[in-house]
Amino acid sequence: MKGLKTVYICSECEYESMKWLGKCPKCNSWNSFVEDVIDLSPAPAKKLSASMAAASGASATHFSELDFPEYIRSSTGISELDRVLGGGLVTGSVVLLSGEPGIGKSTLLLQICDCLGESKKVLYVSGEESSGQLKLRAKRLQVIGSSLYILTETNIENILEQAAKIKPDVIIVDSVQTMYSDKINSSPGSVSNVKEVAMAFINKAKTEDISIILVGHINKEGSIAGPKVLEHMVDAVLSFEGDKRQSYRIIRANKNRFGSTNEIGVFEMTDTGLREIVNPSEMLLADRPSDASGNCAVCTLEGTRPIVAEIQALVTPASSPAPRRTSNGIDYNRTYLILAVLEKRLGLRFSANDVYMNVIGGLQINEPASDLAIALALISSLTDKVIPDDLIAIGELGLAGECRGVACIEQRIKEAARIGFTRALIPHGNLTGNLSVKGIELIPVKNVYDLLLYVKKQ
Repeated sequence: MKGLKTVYICSECEYESMKWLGKCPKCNSWNSFVEDVIDLSPAPAKKLSASMAAASGASATHFSELDFPEYIRSSTGISELDRVLGGGLVTGSVVLLSGEPGIGKSTLLLQICDCLGESKKVLYVSGEESSGQLKLRAKRLQVIGSSLYILTETNIENILEQAAKIKPDVIIVDSVQTMYSDKINSSPGSVSNVKEVAMAFINKAKTEDISIILVGHINKEGSIAGPKVLEHMVDAVLSFEGDKRQSYRIIRANKNRFGSTNEIGVFEMTDTGLREIVNPSEMLLADRPSDASGNCAVCTLEGTRPIVAEIQALVTPASSPAPRRTSNGIDYNRTYLILAVLEKRLGLRFSANDVYMNVIGGLQINEPASDLAIALALISSLTDKVIPDDLIAIGELGLAGECRGVACIEQRIKEAARIGFTRALIPHGNLTGNLSVKGIELIPVKNVYDLLLYVKKQ
């Protein structure tokens, strides 16, 4: 078509190229180029961006004169989601919710429409399902939708026109990759279209104090489809994690301008939708085996919430010259580091064995406080010594084999005692004079040598 040109745009830095490149010459990203179509016809006049247009004619206000309205946050009706958002949905904010296909994004958003609809007007825009399909799911989830409006449309201009008539307080868009603008001569989901559509929704949210939730697709690399700038434009980025073959789901905040990014929300997928897991520790330890080697419990902190998780290790003789290393739920490099420390400081022969690590329930453990439990599970599996079921291990390991103190140790131990643990291996540095928790014995550990001696006594 005359006036149109096909280009390849890097989704990370938006570098343009006339041909596809494996590596971006500007940001050095691999396989980041996507095909796009741009319009070469001259524009009538350069317009201000949406944010500049919204701010035109505005005057500066002194910081002390700014108001803090009481209605700034609204509860979604799901306390686990409110926790991740920092206390609720902020008025005028734009939230991007991403996750793999079938993980439960649309189910979750349709469920929160019921609570939000009690006090607010909600517009649900679907570009992937028909109104009949949405009605069928709403019936299964028992969603009444007293103040819920459904719009099956993918054109952003038509959506904004309908929003101007309905005047909703909350807009839910499922999904942003299916929307397109008449101003862009490329297919939906392209870099240009995603930027234009996202900017239009952000402008709508900021100028009219409308809370907007955008659903984002995940590509095969596991990142959000479209340009990287999309994550910078929105106020919060939430990721829906979990194995679709299991019933448990986790929502994590990767970015949040109005709250912490350390909080998580735990859910269980049922026939009637997502159910909140108020006590994740008991859920993760529900089917824990007894009298089995290579099994150890650890208490991690996800924001302000202590969670007791189960770490499993399986060490078996290698059947090939190159032993396998598999890590699920634990950082792969962290596993290698702990294995190297145990081999060097204790002389244990992990190099002649295959090593498999796993965290039960699909939980991702990233904090160093789990090092002691990982090391204990590895030693237990290699020596075939059973770790007592009432023992929990908390601590960080250094390269010299020393056990270092961790933060919030008392909060972790109290959670372990509440679950039913009676013994806790903790760093010697955390054993202060006033540290005492009723019902649990504290066992200080200085290094991995103390750890090995404790295992041999069992």
